[in-house]
Amino acid sequence: MKRVVWLLQTAVFYCFTWLVALMPERMSERVGTGLGLLMRRVLGKRRRIAEDNIARTLVYMRSQPGWNCTIPDAEGIARETFRNIGRALVEVCRLYHGHGVALINRTELRGKEHYDAARSKGKGMILLTAHCGNWELMALSHAQLLGSTMSVVARRQNNPYLNAMVEKMRMSYDNRVIYKDNALKNMLSVLRQQGTVGLLVDQAVFPEEGCLISFLGRPAWASKAPVLLARKTGIPVVPAFIHYTGDHYLIDLFPELVFSGDKSEEGWRADVQIYSSAIERFIIQHPTSWYWVHRRWKRAGEPAT
Repeated sequence: MKRVVWLLQTAVFYCFTWLVALMPERMSERVGTGLGLLMRRVLGKRRRIAEDNIARTLVYMRSQPGWNCTIPDAEGIARETFRNIGRALVEVCRLYHGHGVALINRTELRGKEHYDAARSKGKGMILLTAHCGNWELMALSHAQLLGSTMSVVARRQNNPYLNAMVEKMRMSYDNRVIYKDNALKNMLSVLRQQGTVGLLVDQAVFPEEGCLISFLGRPAWASKAPVLLARKTGIPVVPAFIHYTGDHYLIDLFPELVFSGDKSEEGWRADVQIYSSAIERFIIQHPTSWYWVHRRWKRAGEPAT
């Protein structure tokens, strides 16, 4: 029975993405933003999480030098966030069915010199990013914009048929997938072959997997993984983020992060704080582009909503 349910789920998903992919591009953008607003209404729990997360960090963000958002309140920022999520979802549907090449062609890349500097070391590379903008577009456009394959770390879908379909679509853009089960071994293998690994590291982890750092003015657990990989291999870690500018996407690459290598508990915390602060700076500059709907600060001593 489970197999039948999985097949039906996959068929529905495929038909939905296929129909979206057939829409004219301008229409699909309107459908995407509308879908995001519908999700905001239907997913009330996620809307409340987003609004609460923003409200608890808004005073801190407004005090930072990179803040330039004109939306006055948490509700408005959350609303625009959902619009961006819906737009990205529709764009991914188009990309997965081969109708998003024009979207990639319009995507602007800034800071390539930082990528080239890291690549010149003759080692692998970690592109460190967050759930911001259309992060799938950033991964799928990597080969075309930078001329090399990227391996992305992802969670394996419970539905094996859906997982196989999504994996095939990703690989059609010269991406490779590293699943979280046995991820460390596979990431090390790619890096030792001078490959590039894309890491999304902006969600809460369990205390045994990370360090307690400051994130947008609040305590949060953050993963040790990027620091651990950098220490084991000596490979560069380059922050990379994507956001929507109003008519196209912009990918920003930043200088390689420099970690202390201090193996004390405080040294680990300081190095994890370095990459977390890079993510924080992006969010402050582009608050409607981040995925506020997850509980980023859970298990960190503050009550979860």
